[in-house]
Amino acid sequence: MKSDSRYLLKLFVAGNTSRSELAAANLRRICEDEFPGCYELVIIDVLRHPDIAEEKKILAAPTLIKELPLPVRRIVGDFSDKEKVLAGMGLLS
Repeated sequence: MKSDSRYLLKLFVAGNTSRSELAAANLRRICEDEFPGCYELVIIDVLRHPDIAEEKKILAAPTLIKELPLPVRRIVGDFSDKEKVLAGMGLLS
C-alpha cells in the first residue's frame, strides 16, 4: 500500500528482550516495504517509562499504536504477519 500519508507509530515494549527486538524489526520491515520515508517509529520501553504506558493504557507488550493518520489503532503481537498488521492498522483495502 503506497501512500502520501505520514504515519506516526508508537511501539511499546517491555525491556530489551529478543521479543521486543523481533517486534521492532518486523515492524520496521513492514514500514520500509509499505511506506518508506513516510513514517516515524517511536519505541517506548514501558519499564523505563511506566507513566507513558499508564497514560496510553498499555496492558501488554509489544503493543503498537498507530496515531496518524487517524483513526488511532492498536495492535498487540510480534508483527510477523504483514497482512494482519496492515489490517489491524486499518490499511488494507
